[in-house]
Amino acid sequence: MPRGVRGAADPSFALAVQAFSRLFGPRRFGGGALTVYLDGVPVVDVWTGWADRAGRRRWSADTGAMVFSATKGLASTVIHRLVDRGLVDYEAPVAEYWPEFGARGKGAITVRDVMRHRAGLSQLNGVTMADLLDHVRMEERIAAAPPGLLRGRPAYHALTYGWLVSGLARSVTGLGMRELFRTELARPLDVDGIHLGRPPVSAPTRPAQIIGPQRHLQNPIVNLLTPRLAALPVSGGLGALYFPGMKSVVQGETPLLDGEMASANGVSTARGLARVYGAIANGGEIDGTRFLSGSVVAGLTGPRSLHPDGSLGMPMSFHLGYHGLPLPGVLPGFGHVGLGGSLGWADPAAGLAFGYVHNRLLTPLVVADQAGFVAMAALIRRGAARARQRGFAAVPRFGAGSAGPAATAV
Repeated sequence: MPRGVRGAADPSFALAVQAFSRLFGPRRFGGGALTVYLDGVPVVDVWTGWADRAGRRRWSADTGAMVFSATKGLASTVIHRLVDRGLVDYEAPVAEYWPEFGARGKGAITVRDVMRHRAGLSQLNGVTMADLLDHVRMEERIAAAPPGLLRGRPAYHALTYGWLVSGLARSVTGLGMRELFRTELARPLDVDGIHLGRPPVSAPTRPAQIIGPQRHLQNPIVNLLTPRLAALPVSGGLGALYFPGMKSVVQGETPLLDGEMASANGVSTARGLARVYGAIANGGEIDGTRFLSGSVVAGLTGPRSLHPDGSLGMPMSFHLGYHGLPLPGVLPGFGHVGLGGSLGWADPAAGLAFGYVHNRLLTPLVVADQAGFVAMAALIRRGAARARQRGFAAVPRFGAGSAGPAATAV
């Protein structure tokens, strides 16, 4: 095991673990974790680095990171579990379950439209910071909003996706998405490291601090123009991604974690993400537990095609809450990447899945971190091929289960 890396890994994945270890050097570069599943078996579970800005708290088996948009993949999986039980149908209008959503011409928008980012609701103007942290209020606002110009066309719903799927789930279960993360994901998978928002004080999972600039420099011109430009119907990605105080909510003690945003503020361990996608990549089953039916999983793994995205300005392939990589052939499968590069990914054709999380949002490194997982993923795929040739066995279990501590980290 490389110096400073804890946990365990099958020898076939040595190159991937070495590449992972090189991502985290000095204390100011934070820390992270990587977990890999092959045929439903954990073959890599490693972590390294620092979980706080001062470099005093080491990353542990139960350190979680705010995974930003990788949260969408988890929230989407909740919806798939509801579909499996017959509570939701992909082809049904959302208003069939959530009558208020049918207002202002949205009665024909289906669950599938929402989960393919084609609902025409990527932009919601006039949102305040107080609104942003009030998920029930935001569900009400999006239910009352008219569809925009991009109705029926792909346009990444960067923030609004979370309120759309949360409102749908609440309408059929009576529960908020925070609770559904526990009941539909963490408990069935027996892992504590899946939370929406700040984990309860009693939870073993402890969120890492975000390593990023802590000063908030005011620019009066930017502060004046940005919200006005974002409000324009043709603002595209700016309108989908902008919200007031977007920098301050990830500074200090991360106020964003005090809300319930199923599009952005999930806190997960790499292990938690990998178990979700590991079940999907293994036909819906993990550790002898049926997590999703084979028929639902088959629908998730259907053909994907790239379409120009009205928010991101690049071709994307969104399908039922997940996306493929916009570079065909580079990384097969699907999942969801978050800001900075934390992600969960499944390649069902290879029986392979992995979760990768970290806490770094350093301005010069954001772009590199956002794309850096691609190189590591190539080494993971190479390791999986080698493991199939040589044989492989499960690594020890680390971290806490859904009811408390599991094995002790080494």
